[in-house]
Amino acid sequence: MPGDKNFTFICGADDFLVGRLGQVRFDALAAGVADEFSREVLNGFAGNVSEVEAAINRFRESVQTVSMFGGKRVIWLKDVNFLADTVTGRAESTLKLVEDLQQILEKVDPAETAVLITAAPIDRRRSFPKWCEKNADFTLVGGGDGDGEALEGVILAEAKTVGAKLSPDAVRLLLAKVGANTRLLVEEVRKLATYVGDGETIEDTHVAELTPNVAEGDFFEAAEAFFSGDLKWTLAALHRHFFSGGDARPVISALLATNKGLTLHAVSMFVYDSDGHFVERVDGKRADLREGYWEVQEAWVVRIGREPEKFDIYLVSTYLTPDRVTDALGTAFSVSFWEMPALIEVAEKAKLSSDRLRIQYEALLSRPLLCAAMVLLATTVSLRSFRGGGIQTMVIAGLVGGFGFFLLSEVSRQVGVAGLTPPWAAIWLPVVLVMVVSATVLLHQEDG
Repeated sequence: MPGDKNFTFICGADDFLVGRLGQVRFDALAAGVADEFSREVLNGFAGNVSEVEAAINRFRESVQTVSMFGGKRVIWLKDVNFLADTVTGRAESTLKLVEDLQQILEKVDPAETAVLITAAPIDRRRSFPKWCEKNADFTLVGGGDGDGEALEGVILAEAKTVGAKLSPDAVRLLLAKVGANTRLLVEEVRKLATYVGDGETIEDTHVAELTPNVAEGDFFEAAEAFFSGDLKWTLAALHRHFFSGGDARPVISALLATNKGLTLHAVSMFVYDSDGHFVERVDGKRADLREGYWEVQEAWVVRIGREPEKFDIYLVSTYLTPDRVTDALGTAFSVSFWEMPALIEVAEKAKLSSDRLRIQYEALLSRPLLCAAMVLLATTVSLRSFRGGGIQTMVIAGLVGGFGFFLLSEVSRQVGVAGLTPPWAAIWLPVVLVMVVSATVLLHQEDG
């Protein structure tokens, strides 16, 4: 890092490429630091303003901490996402906190503390990224949407890393099938390199046979066509989705799914060719979902006209990724309120249950009315004068009313999760019912 630069700043549109380059830089910076306590990695991912403040406070404390045994410290603030053009990134409080971050970086002594920041995505129109370009060891990583040259560079660089070669036709076909998903591009190159062997050239025929069509545009086409009511479009979309190219989506069944759907036990997969004809059946003890393929362990593969073959590890291509499955099947409580509508749409288009997400979304929407209902409920048992007597009765009535409201809400919520009632009814009806009853009791007490 140049001597007149206080810190290193790596940014770009693709978090995978930024994070990978950041790891390389961090390893280089940490190579000369023997004390592991002097190497610190901080998470800069934030879903709201309070998390932004917490991340910057952790960074400030780390920068101000002196090494226990003396010498230089290395700090990596990774996965920073609050510099993007998002709701959190545009918030006035976030902009003020970013100004605080800039002041911290201005005071960093590179001789005592090496600071690395990786951010993706990023809005370069803001003043902070412009300031970083002038005052930091600045690196902008390519590979955004539509950046074909950068994506081709990712493929060739990964192929060189694993000791493989790709023909020009194979590169073009791989980009057409995978699109701008750099994670999948890297994993597909590794998978193809494993298939062809060390030093061999990956041809377009290998890509056509082993790589699934996961480029944006065809993933949800079948669902959209079905709900549009267009039979011809639906049949054509289903054919493209299941029998396109040379990969064909496998039909999968399993006795048990664990690890949030990422691991299947006692699994069977039926694979078809581009014309819809049966190609092979794969039976395995266990299948783990990787980036763009299933890794089947202790697999028996049966093909027409051939003896069954056994493999310790067998790879089957798929359009699924761990991120897609985790987002769709993960806990609803971990999802940001602002991201929930989009995730609900993704889950429904992927034909996954969205009841838990809808219940959580309606619950968050009803919070203001829920607070008002609790105030009204408390009012009904707290306005009577102490001189009027009956204090014990009021206290007991308040406790019973509060616990009753809680039980009613939870029972109604579980009924909604089970799909026995619409999500809006499961969340809003108990709140409205308590408000009406409380207002009625309160008016009756005042009239009396």
